[in-house]
This record gives sequence, structure tokens and C-alpha cells, in this order.
Amino acid sequence: MHLVDAEMVTVDLVDELEITEGAAGVTVNGGSTDVPAGEDNLVQKALDLAGRSAGVVVTKRIPSQAGLGGGSADAAAVLRWADFTDLQAAASIGADVAFCLVGGRARVRGIGEIVTPLPPVDLTLTLLTPPVGCPTPAVYRIWDEMGGPTGHNGNDLEAAALQLVPELSAWRDELAEVSGATPRLAGSGSTWFVEGAFPGAGRVVCRTVPSPT
Repeated sequence: MHLVDAEMVTVDLVDELEITEGAAGVTVNGGSTDVPAGEDNLVQKALDLAGRSAGVVVTKRIPSQAGLGGGSADAAAVLRWADFTDLQAAASIGADVAFCLVGGRARVRGIGEIVTPLPPVDLTLTLLTPPVGCPTPAVYRIWDEMGGPTGHNGNDLEAAALQLVPELSAWRDELAEVSGATPRLAGSGSTWFVEGAFPGAGRVVCRTVPSPT
């Protein structure tokens, strides 16, 4: 576990979940093969945490190992379906799950369980997710080995992600060239983002959305 202090925001890039009460098992359609199956899947962990049984079919649109919290959002959707609102318990299965349960825009601290809502923002963002993943545990391990450096562009994990996956820099530079801005790394990577709409191959334009609550 690491302590975090991050600003998180909900965007309109979403997975779809079909939940059938009384059934069992989690099926994932789309996405990459690195999405965990069985009891290691965050959706199954959310069902277990809420003490509910259901069959869940997840249609992935949010890339995995991309720093976008896709698995956490799926888990939070299940917890919301189950009327489960304990943020501390939600954070115990994933650092982003409690925020995704609240949604909107917030400052997130502790191990993810302290979610302080912030005023909503109306932003258009362009995301560029390279065809390589950044496993979060590996990024944090390298960050620890580097002595816990502070990032110069709003994300302390950027240097560790670049050391783990050096080719990330080429994708960063591509987005910088088309946008004229300095891209920021989302979470532990591998997605880079900038404000504004810059559609193109491999890029997704999305908007921030307010909290559903």
C-alpha cells in the first residue's frame, strides 16, 4: 500500500456492465488479455465485498493498465448497484474504487479512502493510450527504488513509468506535437492526456462529467 494525494475526475469514456442477479461469474468482452479473471477481477472482488451474488458481463472500452481506472470504475458500478457506500472498504480492493464510487471531481488521499469533492470542471480532454501497458505494482516498485521522486508535471509516478516503459516518451512527444501542449501522465500510465480536442489515430477525445450523486 502507498499513500496517495491525487486529483481525480470522471470522464465520459465508459465500460458497460450487464448485471444479472442470481447468476454467477464475470465475463469480460473486449479489452486486452491482461484483465484478471476469476477472484482477482475487481468486479468479483466488489461482489464479494458487498456480499452479493450476480452474473456480470463487462464490455470493455476503457483500456487496461492505462492509468484510467477502468477496473475500478467497473467495481464501483457493482458497489453502487449493491447500494454499498463504505468508502474505506471500497478502497481496500483498489485505490481508485472509492473515488469511482463517488465520481465527479475530487482530491483523493490516504490509500484512496479519503475522497474530498472539488468543484466540477467542464473540460475537453484528449487521451493517447499507447499499445503498451504499465502494471501499477511495477511502477510503484520502481518509484520506491528511485527514492520516491517528485514529478515536475503534476505526476510523481511519471519518471518511474518512463523507466519501466521507455517507449512511452515517443507517444508523449507525438501528443505534444499535435497539441502544442505538454502532456501529463494519467495515474501510473500508460495514457498521456492534454486539455482540448485533438482527434486522430489512437487518440480519444472525452469530456468531464459531474458526480452522479
